[in-house]
Amino acid sequence: MTIANRLQQYLDGAGIGYDTVAHPRTMTAARSAEAAHVPGSQVAKSVLVHWEDGYFLAVVPSSHRVELDTLQDIADRRLGLATEDEIARVFDDCELGAVPPVGAAYGVPVFLDASLDAAPDLYFEGGDHTTLVHVSGEAFRALMKDARRARFSHPA
Repeated sequence: MTIANRLQQYLDGAGIGYDTVAHPRTMTAARSAEAAHVPGSQVAKSVLVHWEDGYFLAVVPSSHRVELDTLQDIADRRLGLATEDEIARVFDDCELGAVPPVGAAYGVPVFLDASLDAAPDLYFEGGDHTTLVHVSGEAFRALMKDARRARFSHPA
């Protein structure tokens, strides 16, 4: 697959420069970071969360875990993790578990962990389990311009 169609169209349409990093098949963002030889703190991991308004992505470093209670306090709403069926429906052009953090490409709002704001370069799943998308920190911040920023993760 390499990169999901909607993601690629969104990046190209927004004029975002990117490249891809192929790696052996992995099943988690943290393992993808290891396989691609990039720091886990620079790989953005996406977690689909449901709330009464639908869904949003919680985006944290792959080396971190989402603090759902903290995120629930920030959102001031009752939250839960999306099921695999829900993830497959929302991200229907991606392999299960390879969700890109670019919620705008899928009509999904984003909560971005503030720990990702200062990274000079970022990587993220491109829709499959063998490819990371690499963008500059500046490009990532442009992609996340509408994201709500807060601290809601801790190192795994």
